[in-house]
Amino acid sequence: MELSTILRPECTTCATPGSKKKVLELISDLAAAQYPNLSSQAIFESLLARERMGSTGIGNGIAIPHGRIESIDTPVAVLIKCDEAIAFDAIDNQPVDILFALIVPADQCQQHLSTLSAMAEKLSDKQILKQLRKAADEHELYQVITA
Repeated sequence: MELSTILRPECTTCATPGSKKKVLELISDLAAAQYPNLSSQAIFESLLARERMGSTGIGNGIAIPHGRIESIDTPVAVLIKCDEAIAFDAIDNQPVDILFALIVPADQCQQHLSTLSAMAEKLSDKQILKQLRKAADEHELYQVITA
């Protein structure tokens, strides 16, 4: 799957959320804007439920929060670069500054796992990660991740 089919430019942002809760709320708001009939609260609760099972902070300043929602039929992704890294309970205990979030239909489990795996692999590329961290704005951030 092409990343540009699930990640829209309007779901890519640079922000200073300040906390894990605030960044999950920001992800929820950006994703909900793509689904007018879906509340950001439902998305937030899905992301929070997943975080309660264990942090999605995978180390090296990266987190991949994700959740499943019954009432959607296509996945939506959100990419956030934090201007200041935030505590995220990552596996390496380091703060997080790059978040790739994925909200998927509840019945697309296999596609969900494949997309998460592909994104984790892409974000493990030191060159891509360096370019993401250097991105000056949302447009550049989107160009780097979808290239």
